[in-house]
Amino acid sequence: MKVILATLNAKYIHTSLAIRLLKAYSGNEFDIDLAEYTIKDPVLNIVSDLYQKRPDVIGFSCYIWNIEETLKVTEMLKKVLPDTEIVLGGPEVSYDTAYWMERADSVDYIVMGDGEETFHHLLQELSGNRKFHYVFGAAYRKGSDIVVNPPRPKSDLDTLPSPHRFPEDIPHLSKRIVYFETSRGCPFSCQFCLSSIEVGVRYYDIERVKADILYLIEHGARTIKFLDRTFNINRSYAMEMFRFLIDNHGGCVFQFEITADIMRPEVLDFLAENAPPGIFRFEIGVQSTNDLTNERVKRRQNFIKLTRTVTKIKESGKIDQHLDLIAGLPGEDYSSFRKTFNDVFAMRPEELQLGFLKMLRGTGLRNEAAKYNYQYMDHAPYEILGNDVMPFSDIVRLKRLEDILEKYWNNHRMDHTIEYLISREFATPFDFFQEFGDYWAAQGWQRIGHQLEDLFSRLYDFLNRRGMKRPDIVLGLMKLDYYLGHKYKPRKIWWEDRMTKERRSGYFRLLANRPSEADPSFAALGLGERDLQKCAVLEELPFPLDEVLAGKPDSELRREGTLLIVLFLQDAGAGERTDYFIMPLAATGRKDARLLYELPNQYT
Repeated sequence: MKVILATLNAKYIHTSLAIRLLKAYSGNEFDIDLAEYTIKDPVLNIVSDLYQKRPDVIGFSCYIWNIEETLKVTEMLKKVLPDTEIVLGGPEVSYDTAYWMERADSVDYIVMGDGEETFHHLLQELSGNRKFHYVFGAAYRKGSDIVVNPPRPKSDLDTLPSPHRFPEDIPHLSKRIVYFETSRGCPFSCQFCLSSIEVGVRYYDIERVKADILYLIEHGARTIKFLDRTFNINRSYAMEMFRFLIDNHGGCVFQFEITADIMRPEVLDFLAENAPPGIFRFEIGVQSTNDLTNERVKRRQNFIKLTRTVTKIKESGKIDQHLDLIAGLPGEDYSSFRKTFNDVFAMRPEELQLGFLKMLRGTGLRNEAAKYNYQYMDHAPYEILGNDVMPFSDIVRLKRLEDILEKYWNNHRMDHTIEYLISREFATPFDFFQEFGDYWAAQGWQRIGHQLEDLFSRLYDFLNRRGMKRPDIVLGLMKLDYYLGHKYKPRKIWWEDRMTKERRSGYFRLLANRPSEADPSFAALGLGERDLQKCAVLEELPFPLDEVLAGKPDSELRREGTLLIVLFLQDAGAGERTDYFIMPLAATGRKDARLLYELPNQYT
């Protein structure tokens, strides 16, 4: 009996742990191949590929991001391979199982919950006596009826063979994300999350976990993402794993979901002192800072402790943090969410993801949807369209904010500019992202593409129309960020270049002859005038850039301009790098340096 385990990943770089777990458990007894596609692949292409393999059984791993495309595949497959048995499994079909069997007559069986033992038992019956009523944890068709068997007891994780040792995966380890679990289950009861349904946490033996991770690293894995819902719930287990990964990382990056308000001080101190920069990445679900909202979804959270953890990790400079918010939770209206957003943004996470509540099948919140007058999409991803305190009009506005947040903060294209805007030009960070998002939509820019310079020019267009307190500073910071966003000297700029060729040449001559006046590290580069012509750009800024970057209040800034020097260097060993230096204009000896400050509008 030929079996194919398939799934549609969200992106090519993703890999499916689920189908590897199933193959590892049943592969010694059955002929099993893996087939991974993406949700962007044309359905006909997927069906054609599977058709060529002529399987007796095809199993699909289903999630909210792929269920609709998966069902399109199964419908077409059943027409061209009518004798092939089709099995679905995964979290999306583990709840409301009868609904899925009724909706998709192309599907013959569904495996619910932990799939390893159930799928193995199902394959045994398919190849044997076909007594499916014995297969606990499965649903099947009996004539025109649908039978949903009782659930199977949870698996003993230490009885499951490793899903990480397939030789055919080795060539791809360095190019894709490896998903890894050290545990299953979650200790919390958040009513919007599927993990709340399972009581308790089960762990794999830690020595087995270490052996698998060493195998992956030694065979080229570059990114390992842990799927544990709360990696740090068991402090001793987490500490031992952190130590092990620090000692054996080999350049691999590890991503974890952690609960920040339970992170112990000694763990934070250990990571601050020992974690190599860039090796760890933490994902922290904050979701809301509204106490009533957290109470309604049975979410326990100490925001003061969470803030302390996030701040300490950020100050260490070792670990990037990705914080999550959910808009549309019960009791959180637009005004309350504005406060939540600003509360969390005050910590300046490297990435802040704004998600919208999804009414997942099987969750407590979906079961209580009528209580809060939720309207939501009928099909996956079941995203909300509104509730009793947040109408659809607010959802639409927050979608615009999310778009700008992704483009201008999470992608880090202009960190200096955004920091200045949200600190000095706008009342709060939320107000900047929302106002700009509304303007972006009003211009119709969401319907057209953009290049890097478009992001800068559109922001400046918005700010110009709105009005700025210090347009000279804003433009100067945007110039700095634009240059820093390039690996090579840019061929074009989006603003009008007002510096004459003679003036620029004079600066290059000065910097080549008296480099130490710019900066000792600049002088150490030993760049001549010709070198600077090739690799440097210069900008005259009518304000002291160093004080602005240090956060000094506008009213206290020196009345002095700056010469900005940006270098685009190519080192044989280090590759491309972009660096900048600043020099007070007065130090250049220019007689009109003071005038440049006094008449800043000519440079805006």
